[in-house]
Amino acid sequence: MTQYKQFDCDVLVIGAGGAGLRAAIEAADQGGKVFVVTKSLLGKAHTVMAEGGIAASMGNLYPQDGWKVHFRDTMRGGKFLNNWQMALIHAKEVTDRVYELEAWGALFDRTDKGLISQRDFGGHRFARLAHVGDRTGLEMMRVLQNKVVSKDVEVFMEFSIISLLVENEVVCGALGYQRTSGEFIVFSARAVILATGGIGRLYEITSNSWESSGDGHALALQAGAELIDMEFIQFHPTGMVWPPSVRGLLVTEGVRGDGGALKNSLGQRFMFNYIPKMFEQETADSEEEADRWYVDKQSARRTPDLLPRDEVAKAINSEVKQGRGSPHGGVFLDIATRRDPEYIKRKLPSMYRQFLELADVDITKDPMEVGPTCHYIMGGLRVDPETTASSISGLFAVGEVAGGMHGANRLGGNSLGDLLVFGKRAGQAAFDFASNVNRQSLNQAKIEDLISESVSPLKRHSGYNPYELEKQLQSCMQSNVGIVRTDPELRTALEVLEDLSQKATQLQVSGTTKFNPGWNLSQDLPSMILVAKAITIAALERKESRGAHTRIDFPIPDEDFGKTRFVVKKDLQDLSCRSVAIQQPPPQLQELLRT
Repeated sequence: MTQYKQFDCDVLVIGAGGAGLRAAIEAADQGGKVFVVTKSLLGKAHTVMAEGGIAASMGNLYPQDGWKVHFRDTMRGGKFLNNWQMALIHAKEVTDRVYELEAWGALFDRTDKGLISQRDFGGHRFARLAHVGDRTGLEMMRVLQNKVVSKDVEVFMEFSIISLLVENEVVCGALGYQRTSGEFIVFSARAVILATGGIGRLYEITSNSWESSGDGHALALQAGAELIDMEFIQFHPTGMVWPPSVRGLLVTEGVRGDGGALKNSLGQRFMFNYIPKMFEQETADSEEEADRWYVDKQSARRTPDLLPRDEVAKAINSEVKQGRGSPHGGVFLDIATRRDPEYIKRKLPSMYRQFLELADVDITKDPMEVGPTCHYIMGGLRVDPETTASSISGLFAVGEVAGGMHGANRLGGNSLGDLLVFGKRAGQAAFDFASNVNRQSLNQAKIEDLISESVSPLKRHSGYNPYELEKQLQSCMQSNVGIVRTDPELRTALEVLEDLSQKATQLQVSGTTKFNPGWNLSQDLPSMILVAKAITIAALERKESRGAHTRIDFPIPDEDFGKTRFVVKKDLQDLSCRSVAIQQPPPQLQELLRT
């Protein structure tokens, strides 16, 4: 028998980003015994890369802003494919969550009247992002981390989860290992919350950190849960493109919100050529009008540089393909000629240092080279909008690993609000579930089999190198399932992924389970391939272009597909994909969306 330790809790939270920590705080406040498991260190989560702010209709700059406008913006940004109940809950509750964060010690920027300052962001009708310079995610993590530490919550750092444990069709724990010692750990829990973040590591160019390998999506599939909207991958329009060592690193939308303009190699502000009909009434159609908006934001329509992210990313992609890109394959983002140096250093301190130290570019003097980077997946677990409960009993999901809230495209600033609003709800619902269910007996033989399978790459004398397969996976996804897609490319991707899936059963690495990056990758890789297949299958089924999903062979949105979402589930060894009708909002909300 393989030796392993077992720990028992009421609520197990897998992931220690903003979503996981907020859920853990709530479950602990209810009186539950809560464990948090994180692949990295406490405080080092992808949430820190959310720089721009938290979208909340507080009305501090625009009194006419409110939850109705925020709800409308979120639905429009998501091309009306959102779960309208989630978008509604978020719009109504996020302001309270921001004030709660402030009460816990968050140091937001202030207006001249002492109110929480709010900045402009793409797709939002009014300036509504509460922010801390361009380090909002970092400040959020500082506050939530301190709050968790003050609770009776045990945090298991540098732990990876191999499998969820399911007995009698109820999730009752998880099997994992400590990355530093290689020791296997079994967590017995009455409820499990997935808060594992995104899938950026599946692509060559990404703003995500190494932890974002789709763990939660794969764990859920393997446990029998359903995923939705997996075809929708957001490519943030502005990632660094030079030097290669930092390609894809995020350049906050706050640069454009604070006055930055996108230009091609001819010096043209090209976004004026890419304004969709949906946004014509509220978007400036000339540089003069857009510039007046920056001076007096009540006097003119918004700049097209602040269109939703999917629109900007596709526009940049078009400019580059038509030969009007920057020297290193992107476009230029210019704030140097539009704001004085002290303003830039005060409002965008992280961006100033990031470019100066990593690219030797002083953004107070010179433009930045930027281009699209894989940033966020709108798809994830199919969850109940009120409780975040998944389609399998005992399993909850929150944050980027949960689907539905953002539809076909997420608006910037809605992610931090999403994790606060639904993190609180997930913690409450998971505790309620745990309080009303008996602890399940774990299947020891099944655990032994899972451990045996996980160490098999160490026992083979020959096989495939996981690093080589990971590189092939990333190249395949970048080339075939990227910003623009076609049927032949997607089918090519499926063939490659099927081949990689077979090879991943024959991985070979040397050493032991102790502090072994090669073996760690051998555990992540099959999950990454599985999630990549889910994305590709859903993208093949959606024969239209909508939001972040663009099909060259089906370039126009289709009315029928606009009422349909795709559900992916694992049946035996294969993934299945079926369509389900989207529940439409009640008449009064539909009328609001038409305004």
